[in-house]
Amino acid sequence: MRVSVIGGSSVPPETAAVAEALGERLANRSHRVVCGGLGGVMEAVCRGAANAGGETIGVLPTDRRADANPHVTVPIATGMGHARNALVVLNGDAAIAVDGSHGTLSEIGMALAHGRAVAGLDTHDVAGVEAVKSPVDAVDYVEREGGSTT
Repeated sequence: MRVSVIGGSSVPPETAAVAEALGERLANRSHRVVCGGLGGVMEAVCRGAANAGGETIGVLPTDRRADANPHVTVPIATGMGHARNALVVLNGDAAIAVDGSHGTLSEIGMALAHGRAVAGLDTHDVAGVEAVKSPVDAVDYVEREGGSTT
């Protein structure tokens, strides 16, 4: 399954550690990570997945694949700025939100509008988002509720 991981572009080390553990768990469970491809939660989740041998897909807001963080294995340049948020969630079968601000909130809304299961780790309290306590809980939830939207 592809899992969109959305979250803050600038996060404290403890949040980055959670995102990295999430990426590792997703890769160990044979899921591919889809994210915005830049820093913060995106870089940490990609680092965790890549270190565990997983595939990471970065849907970039810029028109340069080279702008992806070094742990993205498949960079996709869009040149769309924040409008690329829709592409991040549409290319996952489920979503996991970690921390985040306005961009994350827009991605949560888009994921819910398109029927994606959304797990939340210390993120926005929004109807439809399953608040979870750990990366293990987040992955368990999306495996149970996510399905495939191929």
